[in-house]
Amino acid sequence: MMINILMVSLTCCAFLCLFRMARGPTASDRAVAMDILGIMIVAFGALMSVRTGKEFYLTSALVWSLLNFIGVLALSKFLEGRGFDD
Repeated sequence: MMINILMVSLTCCAFLCLFRMARGPTASDRAVAMDILGIMIVAFGALMSVRTGKEFYLTSALVWSLLNFIGVLALSKFLEGRGFDD
């Protein structure tokens, strides 16, 4: 029961992040919303792993967190105006 409540609350928060990504006044607000959305997807994968007992969801969450980290670093360097080799 508690896992279902957590999944519903994560889904509501994800929609709020999508709203912030669509209506964010600045690009940095959109970048932060994208980072938080990635964290929520990782949490959703961990909850699905606990709920179903399959480790596939946990592995997918781990891969997603690594890709999210690289994406946020690339986006932040782009927003600063620096190249990828700096």
